[in-house]
This record gives sequence, structure tokens and C-alpha cells, in this order.
Amino acid sequence: QVQLVEAGGGLVQAGGSLRLSCAASQRTLSTYAMGWFRQAPGKERDFVAAINWSSGTTYYADSVKGRFTISRDIAKNTVYLQMNSLKPEDTAVYYCAAQVGRPPLWTPQSRYHYNYWGQGTQVTVSS
Repeated sequence: QVQLVEAGGGLVQAGGSLRLSCAASQRTLSTYAMGWFRQAPGKERDFVAAINWSSGTTYYADSVKGRFTISRDIAKNTVYLQMNSLKPEDTAVYYCAAQVGRPPLWTPQSRYHYNYWGQGTQVTVSS
């Protein structure tokens, strides 16, 4: 069983920055990808960014391109989300997700294509 622990959320003013981290409780050689999703009150859980663990290929939602950067530290089994130029509409609970094991089909934007999830961390951007 893999546990994901997020950190780094908080309150920030518009235009500010935050860095989220997500550490896996145990190292696994079969991590395929990790990603970040977010969920605002009353809304669906939406894709933010993902990274292929072996190749480092990254994927972003259009709403965060150019402002957010996902990266990984393979040795620490940790994924990061650097968030710059934050806007009030970025306010949400941010969830880390991992796909362990190579799936037959993987769509980074689909929340159904991740088999482990963190508890979430709140990000609030004030105007």
C-alpha cells in the first residue's frame, strides 16, 4: 500500500507563489506517473498537472500553463508543484495522485487513471 502525503498549502495573496510537495510513503520501482488535481467547493476534481515518472514528460491544464511547474525527485520519491502568479480562481483543495504499475491505457488528465491519492492540501488565494 502506497501512502501519499502532501505539504505546502496555505494562504497567499494574488500574484504570489506556493510550492506543494507530495511524498510517497515507500519507494516503488513501478511508479508510472504522478499528478496533481484540485477541487473547489461544489465543483468536480479537475486535472492540474502530471509527470511521467521515467521520462519526465509533463502535462498541464490550459488554465495553469506558464504559471505552474511540476517536477519530481526520483531519489526522494517526491513530486512538486511550483505555483506562481496565483489567482483567486486557483483556490481549491489540491490532491496528489499516483499511478503505480504500467496501465494498459493512461490519460494524464483522467482522475480514473490514478490508483493512489493523497488527503489533499488547501490552497487559498486572496484578491
